[in-house]
Amino acid sequence: MRILGIDPGSRVCGYGVIEETDGELRYIECGVLTSTVAGDAMELRLGEIARGLREVIDELEPAVVAIEDVFSHQNPRSALALAQARGMALAVVGLAGLEVASYPPASVKKAVSGSGRAEKDQIARMVQALIGLGSLPPLDATDALAVAITHGRTTRPLVARLTSAFVQPRR
Repeated sequence: MRILGIDPGSRVCGYGVIEETDGELRYIECGVLTSTVAGDAMELRLGEIARGLREVIDELEPAVVAIEDVFSHQNPRSALALAQARGMALAVVGLAGLEVASYPPASVKKAVSGSGRAEKDQIARMVQALIGLGSLPPLDATDALAVAITHGRTTRPLVARLTSAFVQPRR
């Protein structure tokens, strides 16, 4: 199963694609989508990021998308901008007809590092180790890979448990 992880943002949107096969996670690609002109209006930035996200989906053909939930900010303007970016990403994914799974930031951190309070650099290093990256990509890209890894780890153990519960050992 090919999983596209998205770390939404109104200025920088991270993406990361992995494949999960028989419990093994394999790195495919990651990067960041940004608006080329700093200071552009929100609709122009989101439009450019949306075009880039659509190109990623068309090129890499994920089976499912995992996206990080909006977390609560102390600054309402920041929370609103993040929610708008997440909505844009969901619209692009919806137009592509893909299934979406959402994960709160603390759940992503816990799935990747074992602690729901891990720092960004710790998550990046764990992502690097889990999928065997030679160097660290930008933090927004490693965050997106962490969301994809969370989905891969969340769905696989359940399938394995269900299979083992119904398959009787041969005698």
